[in-house]
Amino acid sequence: MARLGIEPAAIVPAQIDETPHKAELPRDYALRMAREKAQAVDASGHVLAGDTVVAAGRRILPKAEDQATARQCLELLSGRRHRVLSAIALKSPDGTLREKLSETVVRFKRLSEEEIAAYLASGEWEGKAGGYAIQGSAEGLIAWIQGSHSGVVGLPLFETRALLKAAGMTIG
Repeated sequence: MARLGIEPAAIVPAQIDETPHKAELPRDYALRMAREKAQAVDASGHVLAGDTVVAAGRRILPKAEDQATARQCLELLSGRRHRVLSAIALKSPDGTLREKLSETVVRFKRLSEEEIAAYLASGEWEGKAGGYAIQGSAEGLIAWIQGSHSGVVGLPLFETRALLKAAGMTIG
């Protein structure tokens, strides 16, 4: 938000169930999570919420909470393309809900066991969708991306700016 010249009045974690529905597609899941998070926060002003999903095909990869999960994600993503879907939803004071989705294709190089072990030792993977954070040392393992770098980080700035402007907010 600071990169858009905005300082949030408050940061409030939304307490919602983030379990994907049976057979829910990654795109639908990301948008649903952003909507539900925005709607779950009770505020008198605008509420911006988002969610980032890493998908290999139709499979939604988990947020890595332990090293074994992070390893599984990295081994799955090694040498192949995957999608990062970052959805944002903006709830206006009148209850109007606007949403946007950023979709980025990311390709990891083929990862050696040593590279995976070193990345796991860094701890950067903790709590990250798909077991990695592009804004850290994992960026050196990514062969290319097509789409929004900020969307892979977690907040797609182009889409966020457009959403805020559509709601009548002044953006620098």
